[in-house]
Amino acid sequence: MIAKIQQIIKYVFDYQTLRTLSNCNSRFSMHWKDIYPCLNENSDTTPFDAHYVYHPAWAARIIARTKPAIHVDISSSLHFCSILSAFVPVKFYDYRPADLNLSDLSSGSVNIVSLPFSSNSIKSLSCMHTVEHIGLGRYGDPLDPDGDLKAIAELKRVLAVGGNLLFVVPIGGIAKIRFNAHRIYTYSQIVRYFSDLQLVEFSLISDTPQSNGPISTATEDDADKCLYGCGCFWFRKRNS
Repeated sequence: MIAKIQQIIKYVFDYQTLRTLSNCNSRFSMHWKDIYPCLNENSDTTPFDAHYVYHPAWAARIIARTKPAIHVDISSSLHFCSILSAFVPVKFYDYRPADLNLSDLSSGSVNIVSLPFSSNSIKSLSCMHTVEHIGLGRYGDPLDPDGDLKAIAELKRVLAVGGNLLFVVPIGGIAKIRFNAHRIYTYSQIVRYFSDLQLVEFSLISDTPQSNGPISTATEDDADKCLYGCGCFWFRKRNS
């Protein structure tokens, strides 16, 4: 509380100081009715959400290596899809479609538990920080305790033979539902759910990612030490 009061006092003092200085340079109007207080951004470093900065960076680097002709994304970050579309044509799909207007980026509506794509039809596919929500009702979808498993089955069905799937979910040592936000999976669960695919790479964003960034050589033991890590799985569909 004391720190908050100090912030407000400093804010008012800084406002009055800049207003006085602005009287010597009237390029902008400056009135109390127009204030827009930002009180928590005076920090030594720039804060960021490690999950949502690192996992799209991980995925983009893989796509830069695999160089697909087109990439299909199911409900991942709009920032990821919009930036990626500058280099690779992207088809983005979500339960709640986004009204995006960018070249080489299209947006459509799908239900992930019943995808409208042919089996073995998508060569480059991503679904990141999405499946953990399916069936919890957070985004208006029906409550279904196995909604995530149905979504996983659909992702595997539509992935082409030899195709790449970039799959990201929260990961930790204990599998749990934090209703209605998300599920947290264990490494062994995800590997088991995708046992019919080849695991090409596993990277981990740990509970303390700012100190070391993503761990590109992470192990199951590393994942099990997390409470709320971010597991980044690169799967490839094997030849029959």
